[in-house]
Amino acid sequence: MNEKNILIAGVGGQGVILASEILSEVGIKAGYDVKKSEIHGMSQRGGSVTSDVRWNKEKVYSPTISKKSADFILGFEKLETLRSIDMIKPDGVIISSDYHLDPMTVSAGNQIYPEDVEEKIKKIHSRSYFFSNEEVIKKIGNPKAINIFIVGALSYFMDIDKELWFDVIKNKVPPKTVELNIKAFEEGYNIVKK
Repeated sequence: MNEKNILIAGVGGQGVILASEILSEVGIKAGYDVKKSEIHGMSQRGGSVTSDVRWNKEKVYSPTISKKSADFILGFEKLETLRSIDMIKPDGVIISSDYHLDPMTVSAGNQIYPEDVEEKIKKIHSRSYFFSNEEVIKKIGNPKAINIFIVGALSYFMDIDKELWFDVIKNKVPPKTVELNIKAFEEGYNIVKK
């Protein structure tokens, strides 16, 4: 693994920025040059939030990912995943929640949330893994750890020791949530492994 480009797409309050910070620190500790970029829409009101995280054994010059260059898209909300789909490489992997949150234009009655978003994504890109947000919450017990669940799912595809991931997570999350987040990470890893 020489270069990895990871795009995270979600909405405000879902932990996109925390996930990108974890990915960045894991990359640095694993010996990569790392750059990241964030775009905050109206994030406090459930607006779009994306983050590009780029790892390379050589120098990374740009923090942003070009179209059709993402090795991974981590989708925290399924419409945000669909909006980012033109970024994925043909052999890239999409890992997404089936979570649905109406954007402001839908809430205001100006647009309609598209139907069959998950099916559209799978039709466009066959290497797509979707999981039920509700089922994950039942397993891990807290919706606030979904972002770490998705990071755990991504880690299955990376050749990096789990202990390094755990060390970074322990340093990035509040102490009282460490156990929850480690459990969420393990569940994410295992769901893809199966």
